[in-house]
Amino acid sequence: MKQLKKKLLFSLVLLLIIYIIIIISNKIYITKYKNENKIIEGYINDFQLKGNYLKIEVIGKEKVICNYYIKEYQEYLNIKKSLKFGLKIRLVGEFLKPNVNTNFNLFNYKNYLLSKKIYWTFNIKKIHFLKDKISLKYKIKNYIFNKCNINKYLKLIILGKNDLDYNINDEFRNIGISHLFAVSGMHITIITTCLYFFLKKIINDKKIIIIMILFLFLFLFITNFAASVIRAALFYIILSVKKIYNIKISNIKLLLFLTLLLLLYNPFYVYDYGFLFSFTLSGVLIKFNHLINRHNNYLVKLLITSTISFISSVPIIIMGFNQINLLSILINCFFVPFFTFVIFPLSIITLVFPFFLNFFVIVVNIMEHIVSFFNKITLFILYLKAVPFYILSIYIVITYFVVKNFSLKSILIIFIILIFHSKINYFNKYPIITILDVGQGDSILIELPNNKGNILIDTGGKLKYKMDKWKQREVNSLATSTIIPYLKSRGINRINYLILTHGDEDHMGESVSLINNFKVEKIILNCGDQNNLENELIKELNKKNIKHYSCINELIVEKYEFKFLNNVKYNNENDNSIVIYTKINAFEFLFMGDAGIKVEKEILNKYEISNIDFLKVGHHGSYTSSSKDFINTIKPKYSLISVGINNRFGHPKESVLDILNNSKIYRTDKDGSIEIKLNKNGYKIRTCSP
Repeated sequence: MKQLKKKLLFSLVLLLIIYIIIIISNKIYITKYKNENKIIEGYINDFQLKGNYLKIEVIGKEKVICNYYIKEYQEYLNIKKSLKFGLKIRLVGEFLKPNVNTNFNLFNYKNYLLSKKIYWTFNIKKIHFLKDKISLKYKIKNYIFNKCNINKYLKLIILGKNDLDYNINDEFRNIGISHLFAVSGMHITIITTCLYFFLKKIINDKKIIIIMILFLFLFLFITNFAASVIRAALFYIILSVKKIYNIKISNIKLLLFLTLLLLLYNPFYVYDYGFLFSFTLSGVLIKFNHLINRHNNYLVKLLITSTISFISSVPIIIMGFNQINLLSILINCFFVPFFTFVIFPLSIITLVFPFFLNFFVIVVNIMEHIVSFFNKITLFILYLKAVPFYILSIYIVITYFVVKNFSLKSILIIFIILIFHSKINYFNKYPIITILDVGQGDSILIELPNNKGNILIDTGGKLKYKMDKWKQREVNSLATSTIIPYLKSRGINRINYLILTHGDEDHMGESVSLINNFKVEKIILNCGDQNNLENELIKELNKKNIKHYSCINELIVEKYEFKFLNNVKYNNENDNSIVIYTKINAFEFLFMGDAGIKVEKEILNKYEISNIDFLKVGHHGSYTSSSKDFINTIKPKYSLISVGINNRFGHPKESVLDILNNSKIYRTDKDGSIEIKLNKNGYKIRTCSP
């Protein structure tokens, strides 16, 4: 009978897993809205107002993310005054499918929203606030939000709303402690432990459980039902019921049951890294709890817990973050108790008694200084190249057996594997050229084989416009949101040469941000007078002692030669663009920057160029470049256009596309980033189509 039960249970679990895989792989979901709908009516569940940008999570027939750019200052004041959780609202606009990532290995917004059961975004044209009557639960949420709004760390620690700037978030990630600031099981454990301590003196366990359940559901509501909090809250409730009614079932089986139940409710939780970390680490720590409890010393227990958590999280870190700090085991041994016994309790005290705010700020500043100190120790930070799922599966098996056979030797094995992984680019046999999608701009990465050199041509950049102070908001730069994460996902820890074709914002606007956040060894500038952007960059280069060169004729990296064809000084920034010709593995590449027709004629007069395999089309497909004579002479096989979707310049122009018609055209606005991998059989092109 027991064998039959086991077989039935195994079959049920297997069917659930197959169901989840089918749903995820085919992106199957049911939505109550249609593309042609123009109105949403519902309640404000969450909102974010930064400058003139408003993002609202509305619960109507289902949850929808709604976006709006405020045009007038008076409207801004009215909206700011009116915004409240639980307020009924009517929006007029249009439904859109969420964006997907258009660069390989990077953040996928659509998957992120799917993990929250959100299937649409909505562009708002008109906003109507309908009534002020707000339910009790939303009144409580508004009250707590307003109390937390006095400090960014309070909002982060209590509500999970991260308004910290990029640099401090990056420092948390670099030293491996960002998990402490995500609302998770640790928060639940601390809060429930304290509540139980006070309540057990006045009421019995059954009544305590009822109060705890009510409190936990309120906490879930306030934190917008974050997956990691759902896991912690529900698991606490299940364990409490098990204890009261003396149910004979292991904790690991209960956790497995809860995992499958939640995935049955929303299979797309697999895209939520909080969910993955929470269930993985909880499961491993429950399974191997005996390794921790065989010691009585708190510090030893803490070290073992930190080590097991580190090892268990390796596959998830490789899958989602591509960066790991080997010192994070020791760093967490300091920060976990510091956060548990100082930062978190103090944040609760400050929430209740706001006059503690100044003391809280002092403690947080001390913490930031300690974080900055550890952040300067970069020797142990490894960049881990994105790998296929079957390699991740091998990692999962290895980490399981390392924890199971927990010893100094097994820990050393995982360290050696990680160090080897960080050096894997030395085993790359073939060059790879990638046209990154940076919107209306250029950024091209050339990876030479065996890690002999990484060359980045341009950084992209967003055109900056003067705007009123109330419209201004902090946004992540392209360097920190796209270029650097992509470099890390390729296992690249340095750029040997950064070539800036010319001084326009859309080609070098991210250069300062890049050198401030990533290791760049040498920079090459174009011929011609330097503009303000270039002068600003040169100041930063001098501060950092980074070598820079201008108006060179060629660059030789190992056996690879890059010829700079445009050395004439023009009175036009675009025409001063660096133009690069190179031959890699018998294939000819020509990168035109923003060089115009005048430069094209000069190049044809000076050089014999024909039958180009890959042409990076000049000036994003503008009619100022790519003349018929030039294209008919060089005869490109492939034409690569780096261009922003729905850009205001109307690039690429139809007349240019007609001229390029004899070549195969790839463009980043339609195809996303474009990767050309040269190999012994020729080459392979793949795109990250949106």
